[in-house]
Amino acid sequence: MTDTVSTHPDAATGTRTPAPAPGPAAAGGDALTTRPGRWIDGWDPEDASQWAAAGRAIARRNLHWSIFAEFLGFVVWQLWSIVAVALPAAGFDLSTGEVFWLISIPSLVGATLRIPYSFLVPRFGGRNWTIVSAGLLLLPAIALAVCVANPSTPFGLLLAAAALAGFGGGNFASSMANITYFYPQREKGWALGLNAAGGNLGAAVAQFAVPVVVTIGAGATLNLPLAGWIWVPLIVVAMIGAWRRMDNLSNAKADFASSAAALKEPHLWLLSLLYIGTFGSFIGFASVFPKLIADQFPAFSTFAVGGASVSLAFLGALVGSLARPYGGRLADRFGGARITMCAFAAMGAITLAVVVSVPSAGFWAFLGLFLLLFAAAGVGNGSTYRMVPVVFALRGSGDEAARKRKAAAALGLISAIGAYGGFLIPQALNVSVQATGAYTAAFLGFVVAYAALLVLTALVYVRPLRSHRV
Repeated sequence: MTDTVSTHPDAATGTRTPAPAPGPAAAGGDALTTRPGRWIDGWDPEDASQWAAAGRAIARRNLHWSIFAEFLGFVVWQLWSIVAVALPAAGFDLSTGEVFWLISIPSLVGATLRIPYSFLVPRFGGRNWTIVSAGLLLLPAIALAVCVANPSTPFGLLLAAAALAGFGGGNFASSMANITYFYPQREKGWALGLNAAGGNLGAAVAQFAVPVVVTIGAGATLNLPLAGWIWVPLIVVAMIGAWRRMDNLSNAKADFASSAAALKEPHLWLLSLLYIGTFGSFIGFASVFPKLIADQFPAFSTFAVGGASVSLAFLGALVGSLARPYGGRLADRFGGARITMCAFAAMGAITLAVVVSVPSAGFWAFLGLFLLLFAAAGVGNGSTYRMVPVVFALRGSGDEAARKRKAAAALGLISAIGAYGGFLIPQALNVSVQATGAYTAAFLGFVVAYAALLVLTALVYVRPLRSHRV
């Protein structure tokens, strides 16, 4: 049974007022039809009258709760980046390699989960899957709290708990896929940008809040279980908010054919390499930044503020998150390929400066250079993501409609592949320190990689397409 929903002002508050008699959606999009479980039929954001009457308000409400749920996903995804560094001080007997595995395994699992997550919104509904995916965050939060309460917890259990944090990384793909269905093409970029930035900020918030919470009032000890427990109430709020305020769209359909076609496009793999270099660098360095500070400048690992400790590591994720929208905006003006090329040039130069100057320049030079590196990675993150639909429109195979569908599918796949950088960068640093006793070899490897990606961008996407702002 269906109800025809009035699209009058009460729709802006999320309240649906049934019409006097059940019936189909009115022609022209003047009314939307809902079914039990908050399913909406007849959704068409490109219909100007429907969008003005009720569509915009419904989309905004879903976007707000999507951002909150994805924000918590990034929080949980990055918890071990700060907790792992604190474990030795809490009495855990862990090697440097084991700490790096605890830092990097959430990114490995999260990147892998992004692929199936991108197809689950059409299968279960955006509202329904947001409830489930937010609820799954309870597992890594509680597992962390339980495992770090006892210093005798075996490393295998710690690694399993850290792997569960990958649920938070998977949330990005389903959240972005869901919001794509709600917005018209002309507003999709802004909505997806807000959704992505809101999620990315979760990494900074986690790295700021956890050192404060685990030290405040703890005296000479660390109350590490609080690093997990403090997020449980917020996760429950996200679940309740999604249940009461979000919607499922019946016309959101999974496009497996376009995903399969996108996998056959060489540009998907080339752009994935670029995204590993930009977003992968952002999430990889964000994960490992607390560890780098603790190893290189232990006196600056935390700062005492009142009865709590504050780590400046959160600044990296914060700067990178805030820089991402500017990368997209610069790409709109000058072309994504040109901005991405400039980002790789900056990242290579800054990384080389880290290798050359940091041993003698001290902590503040180290922090300043890394913040510049995060800013460059954030700009490149936004510009590379902006390149995808343009490249597929200009160089993908098939007719225009097919290229657009493949571009949409490619965005989800590229976001998944790029997230593997969050695993590769910490592990490269781990191998470097295990083999040479220092991080220099890994950083020089990153310089070479950025140079190679710069050349790839120039040869494939800048020179051949000078007349287009790719």
